[in-house]
Amino acid sequence: MPRAAAPLLFDFRQLTVFRGERRALHGLDLQLRAGEHVAILGPNGCGKSTLIKTLTRELYPITDTPGYRFQLLGEEFADITDFRKTLGLVALDQLQKLSHEITERSVAGLELVLSGFFDSIGLWPHMRPTPAQRRRARVVMRFLGVTHLAARALKEMSSGEQRRCFIGRALVHDPAALLLDEPTTSLDPAAVLEFRRVLRTLCRRRKSVVLVTHNVADLVPEIERVLLMRDGRIVADGTPRRVLNSASLSKLFGAPLRLVRTRGHYDLIAR
Repeated sequence: MPRAAAPLLFDFRQLTVFRGERRALHGLDLQLRAGEHVAILGPNGCGKSTLIKTLTRELYPITDTPGYRFQLLGEEFADITDFRKTLGLVALDQLQKLSHEITERSVAGLELVLSGFFDSIGLWPHMRPTPAQRRRARVVMRFLGVTHLAARALKEMSSGEQRRCFIGRALVHDPAALLLDEPTTSLDPAAVLEFRRVLRTLCRRRKSVVLVTHNVADLVPEIERVLLMRDGRIVADGTPRRVLNSASLSKLFGAPLRLVRTRGHYDLIAR
């Protein structure tokens, strides 16, 4: 099926969101079709975290805005469970909030991945995964190259190993798309390279991927669409070759920058 004819996984139009008295999203439009690999790129404070929190229903848009639409797979997005069935989420603030709990409870790798079925962090006594769920969790861990971490406590893993287990938790129920929010923050260089390898593999498996980042180096060659976000608005939307250039990124980040492109990989340096 041609990508343009693929169904819309989500269709968000005229999203306006306030954080206190401040308008954080200004009539934002965002659509994702099945199989797309999209990056949302912007500086800190541009509204990326507000968009994620709107998706997870931590924040709510103004619904009486003319043209407003908030749909998943053609249906009105009313409940957080709708989101979890369609999108697997690995968010930076989620990881930061859960790090302490994981350390205190000594959650192991397989347990964390299985907990994706229950929308929990680790398994509690009343949660009993089925044999099919256990098989699925091991398939996902094998795909991510973390089967050796099944019994290892997350507090004993590297940050990169933890991040891959969190991705497994998001993938275990086979969502239509995976949303990654600032996925390489706090990772060391080796873990960043490993994450990008996993990301490329996910894209090649035709899994829809939405990458939300402030780091242009996170964009792997399989990313086919880039949205630039500034001041709560989408200011550009197109292919990486059309959207990414030194002038557009200098304006986006408010500094004189030069884009370096090497074999489909990107970096920014000061001019």
